[in-house]
Amino acid sequence: MGKDFIVYPIGFVRRAAQAVWIEVDPAFSAALDGLEGFSHINVLFWFHENDHPEGRTTLKVHPCRDPAKPLTGVFATHSPLRPNLIGLSLCKLTAIDGLRVHLDRIDARDDTPVLDIKCVIPTSRSLEDLRLPDWARELALCKPA
Repeated sequence: MGKDFIVYPIGFVRRAAQAVWIEVDPAFSAALDGLEGFSHINVLFWFHENDHPEGRTTLKVHPCRDPAKPLTGVFATHSPLRPNLIGLSLCKLTAIDGLRVHLDRIDARDDTPVLDIKCVIPTSRSLEDLRLPDWARELALCKPA
């Protein structure tokens, strides 16, 4: 396969009771400047608890770990089992307090390494042609907990 490269976390997901935030490493504090002007961010993180050889070689899974759903390629799912263990969550930014970036929720566990934060800037691209398989359409119609 290709060449190896190294990524370093810019912070870690933290959870306490109902609160969730990213604790940003002080070395990246200047990178937070201006982020408070955005309502939503994309958070890229590392599925660190799945970093093992068999997880990286898993190419098909049942979506949502539901055997009733069709066996599907990992690139067509949000499975944490994938060749490169990068996760992505769209999050509502609720506050920034020093090095803490507070979120409404994130699909990552406590102590998950955060690789990057990107502000969400809508484009003129339309979702009119959005297409989803039946199993994903069911998920899209569900309201988040």
